[in-house]
Amino acid sequence: MGEDEKKKSLGAVISGVPSLKKLQGASNDDWIDRLNHVWTVFIFAMFAIIVSTGQFVGDPIHCWCPAEFTGAYVDYAKSYCWIKNTYYIAMDEQIPLETIKRENEELTYYQWVPLILLFQAFMFKFPNIVWRLFNGGSGINLAKVVNMAEKTQMGSPEDRSKTIKHIALYLDRWLETHREYHWNMMVRAKQKMARFCCFFCNKRAGTYLTAFYLSTKVLYAANVIAQFFILNAFLSTDYNLYGFEVLAKMGQEDAWKESPRFPRVTLCDFRIRQLQNIQTWTVQCVLPINLFNEKIFIFVWFWLVLVAFLTCLNLVAWLYRVIVKRNRVIYIKKYLKINNELHTGFDKKLCRNFAEQYLRDDGVFVMRVISKNSTDLVVTDLINEMWKAYKNKSQPQPDEEIPPTTDQPIDKEKEALTGGT
Repeated sequence: MGEDEKKKSLGAVISGVPSLKKLQGASNDDWIDRLNHVWTVFIFAMFAIIVSTGQFVGDPIHCWCPAEFTGAYVDYAKSYCWIKNTYYIAMDEQIPLETIKRENEELTYYQWVPLILLFQAFMFKFPNIVWRLFNGGSGINLAKVVNMAEKTQMGSPEDRSKTIKHIALYLDRWLETHREYHWNMMVRAKQKMARFCCFFCNKRAGTYLTAFYLSTKVLYAANVIAQFFILNAFLSTDYNLYGFEVLAKMGQEDAWKESPRFPRVTLCDFRIRQLQNIQTWTVQCVLPINLFNEKIFIFVWFWLVLVAFLTCLNLVAWLYRVIVKRNRVIYIKKYLKINNELHTGFDKKLCRNFAEQYLRDDGVFVMRVISKNSTDLVVTDLINEMWKAYKNKSQPQPDEEIPPTTDQPIDKEKEALTGGT
């Protein structure tokens, strides 16, 4: 093969590997979510490729067979011991005679390491798949809104202002469309449930996106904690304490010794039928692949601890933002103060209604997501545009007098702003 052909084949292989940008998908979450469903997935997939290469390209097992074994016998012994499992007995211990004791020390994981790593990668990607599939049920294309807001940073001032106004108009129509226009006992019950339970998805109560995103956050946290129990079952060891054992060994002055969790020298029993005679053989085997497995799962333990800590901390922060209702007003007021929009007591009261009754949980959530994927400057301009539109709609018109009717529900928002007059 010529030099040009090698370069072309290498380029074809590299072009077939998906980039992290494609793996990331839509930017409609925060960096902790992307730590789970982008970087962790990439790390597990990379480890799976490394281990698979060692298994299928190299020679994953070598066995020391008796001298009378021919080449075919040696190949059979290696294949059998790789498929059937080996067991670990320390060199300073006597090999037990009972078969059941040998079976209790069997290593059952090393053939399946690539598959379990790919399964773990899928588990970290699964919450993001659920979020991307069902967040459109809120009636808004959140990914497109965030993408448009992010692109405003690169355009001219005229294009930026035009895009901000377009997004503000789109969000205004979305907020006005998805609210309750009929009041009965069922609607009131749903409103109260959405008010006191942050995980209750109600599109017209303005809690669908927020509740669904919090549920996705819980999935991320539950998944990363469940990974320790999955590896406990897979490795048949107490993997929860593995990292502490590694730290204890690193603190000792002795050289790094072989870990009984990932032994490199093991034993294998197999029987060969020769006519009517069945002979049992015990051979000693070397598992070079465990040299990689040990280092991989050490890194995986510390990575999972880091991701679990950050994910749970992030979940608590989001729960605080959503459950404590005054956080909505504080968040919106912060951006309105930047533009110096709050001048009178009427403006401050209007700001509260703007956050609690107009934007509600989902509107404020969209603003938070935009700020985490663009800049505070974009959110400031967007909230300012929506504030102006809302203020124009909410100001009382002295020249217009609307006669009260029994069919229309009382506009509690305007009544609160005008003092009930």
